[in-house]
Amino acid sequence: MNFLKKLFSGSSPAPHSNSYSFTVKCNRCGEVIEGRINLNNDLSMEYEDAGNVYYIHKELMGSSKYFQRIEVEMKFSASKQLIEKQAQGGTFAG
Repeated sequence: MNFLKKLFSGSSPAPHSNSYSFTVKCNRCGEVIEGRINLNNDLSMEYEDAGNVYYIHKELMGSSKYFQRIEVEMKFSASKQLIEKQAQGGTFAG
């Protein structure tokens, strides 16, 4: 009976930390935009001489009237730790 209570209680387990959140500030209007990367699904494998790394290219657009695009490129180690980041059209905040 406890099994059925747990199954239908609606409580879910705590989410795993499989995402990387970041914020960028637009160079044109100063708007701060939040971005998130799903470390299990969004990354692509990139093969380098030093070993395998994960790579992502993401474009963010704010909600202001300018609709300025900010391009973000990041590299993660094989253990999915951030090792490099770049932004065009904005700067990383925080």
